Amino acid sequence: MGIDLKAGGRRTGHNTRTAPVSKNVYVKLLEKLFAFLARRAESKFALTVVKRLRMSQINNPPISISRLSRYMKGKEGKTAVIVGAVTDDPRLLEIPQLTIAALRFTETARARIVKAGGECITLDQLALRTPKGSNTILLRGSKNARESVRHFGHRTTVTNPHTHDGVKPRVISKGRKFEKARGRRRSTGFKV
Repeated sequence: MGIDLKAGGRRTGHNTRTAPVSKNVYVKLLEKLFAFLARRAESKFALTVVKRLRMSQINNPPISISRLSRYMKGKEGKTAVIVGAVTDDPRLLEIPQLTIAALRFTETARARIVKAGGECITLDQLALRTPKGSNTILLRGSKNARESVRHFGHRTTVTNPHTHDGVKPRVISKGRKFEKARGRRRSTGFKV
């Protein structure tokens, strides 16, 4: 018989989510709202927001206000949209006046944004203001900022000579007895 490849046989993975896995009712309602806007208003902005609302936690990383203020430089009067959390950065001393729409704000981030004369709004408030996302900047945090990413090897193959370049080993301790010989010194086998 054979496999009908054109009809989508032998295609594993590549699953696109059709609904958020989250049990959060607010997220589910937001997804319904933006899916409606994407369908009926033919809005690409709403379609992107829907896609991000359906993503897993790891694919929706938080963004700090320092990074936000850097991205929003020269874009005064526009609304920053983050489908995720906005966190505080104590290293940033002065915060510009920003209008930010996000799923969640940390307590300190919200307080600092409001104190600077900015505004923190929810995504449903944003949908009422600009259903098609006009005058908005869609942003997201760095996905590879997690500590665990430092332990991952080269993205292509194990046989690649650069597979272990700059990869942080998962070591219990940094003592003399732990991962200091073979594979770590030229004199003992090889050095990575």
